[in-house]
Order: sequence, then structure tokens, then C-alpha cells
Amino acid sequence: MSDDKSGVTPFTDENVFESFDLPFKTAVQPQQLSLDSKISFSCYKGIKCFNACCSSIDITLTPYDILRMARHFDIPTWKAQLQYTRPYEMDFHGMPGTKMRPVDGGAACQFMTDEGCSIYEDRPTACRYYPYGTMGMHRKGASEFEDLYFVVKEDHCKGHEEDNEITIAEFRKQQGVEIYDEMNREWLDIIIKKRSAGPTVGAPSERSMQLFSMSYDLDGFRLFTQGDGFVKMFEIDNDLRKGIDENDEELTRFCLRFLKQVLFGEHTIKVKEGAAKERYEERKDIIKGKHDANVEKYSLRDPTKGVDEG
Repeated sequence: MSDDKSGVTPFTDENVFESFDLPFKTAVQPQQLSLDSKISFSCYKGIKCFNACCSSIDITLTPYDILRMARHFDIPTWKAQLQYTRPYEMDFHGMPGTKMRPVDGGAACQFMTDEGCSIYEDRPTACRYYPYGTMGMHRKGASEFEDLYFVVKEDHCKGHEEDNEITIAEFRKQQGVEIYDEMNREWLDIIIKKRSAGPTVGAPSERSMQLFSMSYDLDGFRLFTQGDGFVKMFEIDNDLRKGIDENDEELTRFCLRFLKQVLFGEHTIKVKEGAAKERYEERKDIIKGKHDANVEKYSLRDPTKGVDEG
């Protein structure tokens, strides 16, 4: 293996990892990698550590990860969620996240077999990248996301000792991760925006949490876009309608556009003229009922009433 480390940025004062409170002992190596960075890694049946990384998992899933698992088993996304995932909170606001569910009573991946991963062609993003990782970030003054890569070096993994020099770009292509990164980018952007909204925005509303949760059930979202309420509200041309109904990648992209519109006001989906007012008129009794229930629940009252005069 060559000693040339071109493309590797060492841990310096300007290094992005300084922005994170990394624990003293961590498997994440403090160096930035670019697409041209050279690495040496190989994993195969017969290597001493084969399946070790699958024996104790903590895998965060994206909506596209769940969609691919669902398609692998030819089941709807809600059923894939129910059978193969577990919910967790991504932050102190209770932002909903999803992780891979391990085997009952253990920590091993339920898809691990003696031959390796039983859903290898549709395995999640984190599994494809391991033992490397990626994160997107906005550098100060930059208008677009920048992709950064890093090494996850755990004691059990012997793949790093293999003499198989490739670049990060070659590794990504080899692992089939490019389509996953494309599908995950807008979802990660939503997470970052919600986390960095700041105290002036306050905690996300219950409704926004429900809408974000909808992204994990993309088949359910497809049905939602076919409902009367959605059809009356938004202008969707025939080509886009066909894409949402028939193409999973188009469905994923549209779902994330919709979430950015309702969560952050990034209007890329045109609302039909007069539709919002018409929708309000249809639902005003329901809206008033919810308001009245909240008034009663939280004992809200007019502070000028019920005060003794004199």
C-alpha cells in the first residue's frame, strides 16, 4: 500500500470535527476525507471479523432505507416499519427518528446470516458506508451543502488491514451508496434546519412532528397525495402526478419538498387559487373545536374577566 495520503485533511484548528464535542475515546477518526482520499479496506466472507459489525447494531434509518427494505420484502412501508424498526427521539424536542430493530432479546441485526447480510442489495445507508461515514454541512458563507467523509475505526474490524487501496469515490460506487445519498440529502437538510431553528422558533409543534413522521411511511404519503383534500389544495401537473404514483424516487423527492413547504415555508408546490380559504371553511368547525379543547385543557382565560372590581 502507498504511503501517499493525498486528499486527507488532518485534525487542525480549522477542521470540522472541532465543532463537535467528541468523547475522548471514540471510533470516529479525527480527519476529514474527500472523494479523492485514498483508503485501504476490504470486507469479505472469510475475513476474521466477518459479521462482527452486525453482531451489535445501532443503525439509524432514513425514509429511503425503509422504502428499500419494504420493496425487498414486497410489503408496504408501514409494515416494514412495524416489523424491522423501532422509534427513538433524535433530540430533546422529541424529533421522531427510526432505528433498525435488532433480534429479540439481543443486539445482533435480524438480517445477519452465516453468509452475510440477507438483504444485501437493499441494505441501509449506514451499512453501505461502514466503516466510513459521511455528513453534510454548510460552511460559513457557502450556499450549498458540502459532503465530508470520515473513518470509523473499531477494534473488531480487520478490513482496514487489507491491502486494497481505493479512493472514497471508488468505495462509494462499489457500495452502491450514491442513490442513497441523493435520496437522503433533503431529509438530512430538514433535520439540520429543525435542529438549528433557534430559540426564536421554539419547540416544534405536534403537527409538525406528525408531518415529519409521515416521511418514514412513503407508501402512506403516496396515498395522502391521492386524497381529495390534497388534490383540491395543490396544483400537480400530469407528469409529476405520474411520477409520484409510479416512481419511488420521485415519491421520495416530492415528500421532502412537501415537508420543507409545510415546515419551513419553502414554497415549491403551487397552491390552487382560493384553495386555502375553501379548506378553512370546510374545516373551521373542527379548528374551532380543537381551539376550544385547548382553552379548556390549559385553562386559558381572559385576564380581564373574573377580577373583583374596586
